[in-house]
Amino acid sequence: MQVKFGTDGWRAIIAKDYTFDNLKLATLATADFFLNHPNRANGVCVGYDTRFMSPEFADYTAQVLSSRGLRVFLSDSFVPTPAVSLYCRDKELAGGVMITASHNPPVYNGFKIKASYGGSALPETVAIIEENLAKVKPESQVKPKESLIEKTDIKGFYLQYIKKHIDLDTIKNSQIKVAHNAMFGAGQDIITRILDQSMVHCYHCTQNPGFGGINPEPMPQYISDFVDFFNKAKTDVGIINDGDADRVGMLDENGSFIDSHKLFAIILKYLAEEKKQTGEVAKTFALSDVIDRICRKNNLALHLLPVGFKHVSKLMTTRDILIGGEESGGIGITSYLPERDGIFIGLLVLEIMATKKQTLSELVQELFNEYGSFYYDRLDLHAGEEKKQAIIARVAKGGFRAIARYKVTGFNDLDGYKYHFEGGWLLIRPSGTEPVLRLYCEADSPEKVKTVLHFAANLA
Repeated sequence: MQVKFGTDGWRAIIAKDYTFDNLKLATLATADFFLNHPNRANGVCVGYDTRFMSPEFADYTAQVLSSRGLRVFLSDSFVPTPAVSLYCRDKELAGGVMITASHNPPVYNGFKIKASYGGSALPETVAIIEENLAKVKPESQVKPKESLIEKTDIKGFYLQYIKKHIDLDTIKNSQIKVAHNAMFGAGQDIITRILDQSMVHCYHCTQNPGFGGINPEPMPQYISDFVDFFNKAKTDVGIINDGDADRVGMLDENGSFIDSHKLFAIILKYLAEEKKQTGEVAKTFALSDVIDRICRKNNLALHLLPVGFKHVSKLMTTRDILIGGEESGGIGITSYLPERDGIFIGLLVLEIMATKKQTLSELVQELFNEYGSFYYDRLDLHAGEEKKQAIIARVAKGGFRAIARYKVTGFNDLDGYKYHFEGGWLLIRPSGTEPVLRLYCEADSPEKVKTVLHFAANLA
C-alpha cells in the first residue's frame, strides 16, 4: 500500500506514489468515513492549492466522492486550507478534503482531511480511514455522478468571514504598509482583497508550481530574497504564508524574521492582558517555553501536546481553549475557527500593532522585557537512515548530563526527545511529513541556539 497518513494527512512525491490510482484509494477510504457521518446528506467539500496538478487531483477527488453518492462542493479556484475548514463547519458538512502538501518541496502533493467542526481530522478519524484503506480494492471502479458536483466560491465565503473577525478600520487608519510573501501559494490574492491595495506590496504572489526552487515554508532559510524586497519597498511589516496559507511568519520593520513562537506569545499576551480574555491554552511539544510563563502569570491552564495541529484541534472542540499553536507557524484562535490560519493570524498581529500603536519589534521587546529574551531555530537534517537512527539511539534514553556545555535539567519524550538545559531546550524528532530528522532549539541567546544545534547535528 503506497498511501500512508502522517502528522497531517497523506503526502507523497507526484508520479511516484502520489498518483491517480493511489488518490482513488485514499478518497474511497475517506468517502466511507463521510458516508457514516451524521451530516452526510449535506455533502462534503474539496479544495486545492497552487501545486502542480492540484486542480486535476481535486477534480478527480470530487469525482470519486460523487461516485459514492456524496454531494460535493468543489472549489472553483485555489484556496487556503482554512477556507475549506470554514466551509465544512459553517455549511454543516460531513467534512472536506484539501489537496495540498502544505510546506513540502514542490515534488510533493498531499491529501488533508478536514472535519465537520472546521479543523483537522482527529487522530481517531484518521485511524478509521486507515482501517477503511486496508479494505479498499485497487480494482474498484469509479463512476462519477456529475450532477452531485457543484463548483463553489469557497474563497469568497472565506474572505467575507475574515472581514467580520478583524478590525479592518483600525488597521487601515493606522496606514501600516504591508509586504505579503505568499511563497507562490494559495494565499496570494487574499490580503490584497481584504486591505486597500495601496497598503500592500505583493511578493511571489503568482502561480509557480516549482515555488522558485524553495520549500514554501515561512522559515528564514527560504526568504532571503523577500528580505531584500522588503527593505527596498520600505514597508512596516511583512507577512509570510506557506503553500496552503495555514502557517505564518513575519518580518518586523527592520526586516528581522519573527517566528511563530514570538507571534503566539504576542497574541496570547494581548488576549490575556489587554483584552482580559480567559480560557485554556494548547501548545505542541516544540513550541516556546515563554508560553508557559505567560500562562502562569495570567492563571491560564496549559496543555502540552504531541506535534501536529490535529491534537490542538481536538482540544479546541472539547475544552475552553482560548488559543492553540505549534512551532511550525500554525496558530489558531478558537473563537474564530478551531484551525490554524496564517492569513488571519497575520492580520490579527496588524490589528494588535495598530491598536497598541507599536511596531512589531516593539511588541517583541515588550515580551523580552517582561518574560526574558528567547531565540529559536530549527535544523532539518537530511541525513541517511543509518545516521538518523544512530542519533535517535543516543538521545532516546535521556542519558545526557549536558547538551553542548550546558547542564541538563530535564528530559521529556512525549513526542521525540526533549532535553531542557540551562537557558533553553533541544528537541530531536523524526518529521511526520518529510524524510528528515528535525532538530529544534530554543535558548536565551542566538549563539547558544547555534551551538546546541551544531552539537545535535554531530551526535552520530
